[in-house]
Amino acid sequence: MELNTVLYDKYNNTGIITLNRPAFMNALNAEMLRELFLVVDKISGDREVKAIIITGSGKMFAAGWDMEYLADADPVKAEKFIESARILLDKIDQLDRPVIAALNGPSLCWGTELALACDVRIASEGIYIAEPEINLGIIPGAGGTQRLTRIIGLGWAKYLVMTGAPIDALTALRIGLLTSVVPDDQLMEEAKKIAKAITLRSTVAMKAAKKSLNYGMNANLPAGLIYEYNTWASLFSTEDQKEGMKAFLERRKPVFKDR
Repeated sequence: MELNTVLYDKYNNTGIITLNRPAFMNALNAEMLRELFLVVDKISGDREVKAIIITGSGKMFAAGWDMEYLADADPVKAEKFIESARILLDKIDQLDRPVIAALNGPSLCWGTELALACDVRIASEGIYIAEPEINLGIIPGAGGTQRLTRIIGLGWAKYLVMTGAPIDALTALRIGLLTSVVPDDQLMEEAKKIAKAITLRSTVAMKAAKKSLNYGMNANLPAGLIYEYNTWASLFSTEDQKEGMKAFLERRKPVFKDR
């Protein structure tokens, strides 16, 4: 698999995706979009990969869209491009393994939407996050007005989208957009630490947990509760459940079948 705008590597049972257009602040163009589809599809078929980290090269996580590509776009071209970007982020959101966004630098527009499609978001100190599309005469189009609201609430989402103003990492941490902020030289170490904790858990339970959490975000509470307890009960048919509870009673670490 030949890649020009994306790097992909495996570290133990973790897949690491690096956006790699540093000269263009890792902005998304048609080539990067195509290569990200290839990498995500590869990960989907690789059962050795239990967790995924997405980060950026250089000093930027992702600046957003390639303006030279979109500046003169008509509605048909723009819709085709944003639909492909949305489908990609949906695939990332719906991967049956946890995805960690490691923001090594500022995150703007599509970069922020990419981070929102991930399950866990951590960042280096000193970075900022923004949805500045309003300054370009447009709005977020790949999930920014939808996932953002569900993660941080309507008030903060309106502020970010309607003003286009950036917030620093500590503010993002305070409002729940990030789960941790660390020194820059510790970012990937922290991301790998989280990934390792994930890979040591039961794979079947991890898949069920992510699916249940995502389902609940788009369902009313009664429907979400029914889905949750049905999923909970179904896990009692798995070897991992038997091993996990047996290990607890025997006061030892569980050895799950597939991890």
